[in-house]
Amino acid sequence: MLDGIVTKSTGSWYDVKSPDGSSTKCRIKGKFRIHGLKVTNPVAVGDHVKWTLDDVEDNVGTIREITPRINYVVRQSPRKKHFLHLLASNIDQAVLIVTMVEPDIKLGFIDRFLLMTEPYNIPVTIIVNKSDLLEEDDLVYYNYIKAIYTNIGYRVILTSNEDGTGIEEFKAALKDKTSLIAGQSGVGKSTLVNTIEPDLDLQTNYISEYSGKGMHTTTFAEMYALSIGGNIIDTPGIKNLSFTHLEEMDISHNFKEFFELSADCKYGDCTHRNEPNCAVKTALKEGAIAESRYENYLQILQDTEDQNYWERHSDI
Repeated sequence: MLDGIVTKSTGSWYDVKSPDGSSTKCRIKGKFRIHGLKVTNPVAVGDHVKWTLDDVEDNVGTIREITPRINYVVRQSPRKKHFLHLLASNIDQAVLIVTMVEPDIKLGFIDRFLLMTEPYNIPVTIIVNKSDLLEEDDLVYYNYIKAIYTNIGYRVILTSNEDGTGIEEFKAALKDKTSLIAGQSGVGKSTLVNTIEPDLDLQTNYISEYSGKGMHTTTFAEMYALSIGGNIIDTPGIKNLSFTHLEEMDISHNFKEFFELSADCKYGDCTHRNEPNCAVKTALKEGAIAESRYENYLQILQDTEDQNYWERHSDI
């Protein structure tokens, strides 16, 4: 069998890149599962695979085996709520692109995204784009947000492809790494990448004047090699994130500052809601953790519990 890496996923077909740089369209044979969870796409961009060439003339092959993944990023399928969707695998870091305005920043979305990456200790850099649009009040709020996330170990970079703010820092963050690039539609993800890699010419999206929301452009995940070294995996714009496949403790343990404090909670299975002598709630009252993080944590717990237990477990 031949070795390769999956560079594009279109649902039923996968582009597999060989060590010599050539690419072959492949289907899959067999069933691939992740710890018994059902997935809508069993092969992810970034997967290292074993494959066979079935048709030399048409350059078509079959993926026979997936080598063990170092890590992967998975989200709940937007179409099948009991299924998971693989965004990428074997990445060095995730880069989440957001904006303060056009569209407005949503801290709940940031916290939900971090809940996808934290279980695998994947480093995350948060890019706050379109800094050229920020007024003085916006900058004050940006500095507040930056403090929240840098204090718990995430890197935050302010960028603008219009005036060049942060572009070199963004470029340096990507150099020689395989990075998942994600964000909601309209945040300027493709434009920002095109600024540092014009030859990629990623399709850009725009903000709808009617709704003020971003319009989707990227349809499928795809890996691109960077001239500075490394790769990016561009993903479709994400509208929302749900976690019905997670349990209470999964959520609690992956809010990293909560997990560190939980050792001092009275109960080992403390959910940091109504239990007495909760170290997280004490830290909240003292201003040691961000109120927005705590509120988003409670909302994710509630959203998950709103799914009937048997309904959530019926497909596992």
